[in-house]
Amino acid sequence: MPTTRARRDGFGMSDLLAVALIVFFAVLPFPDETFRAEGMLLIPALAPALIMPFRGRWPITALVVSLACVVAVAASGSISPSALLAVAIACFAVVDRLGRRIGLLSLGISVAVAFLADAWALGGDLLDATALQFILIIILGGALGDTARSRREFIAAMTERAERAERSRDDEARRRVAEDRVRIARDLHDVVAHQIAVISLNAGVASTSLETRPERAQEALATVRNASRTVLADIGGLMTLLRAEPDDDQGELRPQSGLGDLETLLSGFRAAGLRIDLRDPHRGFALSPAGDHVAYLVLHEALTNAHKHGRGGTATVALRAEGAAVHLTIVNPAADDASSPLRAGHGLRGLQERLTAVGGAMHVGSDGGVFSLEAWIPTETAPTS
Repeated sequence: MPTTRARRDGFGMSDLLAVALIVFFAVLPFPDETFRAEGMLLIPALAPALIMPFRGRWPITALVVSLACVVAVAASGSISPSALLAVAIACFAVVDRLGRRIGLLSLGISVAVAFLADAWALGGDLLDATALQFILIIILGGALGDTARSRREFIAAMTERAERAERSRDDEARRRVAEDRVRIARDLHDVVAHQIAVISLNAGVASTSLETRPERAQEALATVRNASRTVLADIGGLMTLLRAEPDDDQGELRPQSGLGDLETLLSGFRAAGLRIDLRDPHRGFALSPAGDHVAYLVLHEALTNAHKHGRGGTATVALRAEGAAVHLTIVNPAADDASSPLRAGHGLRGLQERLTAVGGAMHVGSDGGVFSLEAWIPTETAPTS
């Protein structure tokens, strides 16, 4: 702060004003000779002016010197207004710089010493109006010092609160950015993973069947073409959502897929060469829209993993009601290599996050060469048959 820097590095305007007031009251010709400083009394009357510029650095020293000058003048039977004013200025500095506890203690001692010194100089007259005015000035100096300190602490607290609020806003912004990045990565995985797997596998089928089974190669290439169109359309829709302004109310570009699209999902995987055994004793599960979409994504991710990482091109899907939840189980022979979904994990991690968001749970494991994925999604009401 400019005031503090001025006190540390040199004299400020407040220092010059304090020195000027002390000198003025020391040489002022008061009508009452008791308050005049003449001859040798000018020395203790003017001495506090020398220490006043250093009161910010040494407030207790400035107060002690001022009180000593008050007592020295009182010992000669006079009262020094300049020394008493210096006491008031020093009390301001003590309370302002050293806190309320030390400041109030110093103020009380200063008032008592000044009061007794004035009574000594006046021959025991404790109720002299002029002398009491200087005592009140000392008290006022301490009160103003406490006010200045409280105001400075209030400003510092408000500044710290504002900085903390700014840091909190920055942390919240970073958290939201991180959440958006995770959401975008998850959505991109949902949109792209299966179709890219279909494209890769059918491209391999086409390359190996081109000479021996041309019709099979043509079917695989047609599947590649359809999957490419689908993934391009899905990516285009995702990009449109990402580029939209935050306040744009565009809604969903298309309805969210759910268990009602199960047959279409299974048909796509079967067309890609995955044999699926569906065990679905119950239909019409009363899932929330979010839960229905998550159930679809669980099946999508599990069948994609079975297609990409499984052995034998087979998978078993079971859906059943368990109390107030739908239990989905997907089982397929596991490939014991580094491409296992348990090691890759990004899609499964995204599923775990989506299931947690709707109050569900998931368990994955591999035992005896069989990979299994189980998910529990809560229903809104009891399932209907």
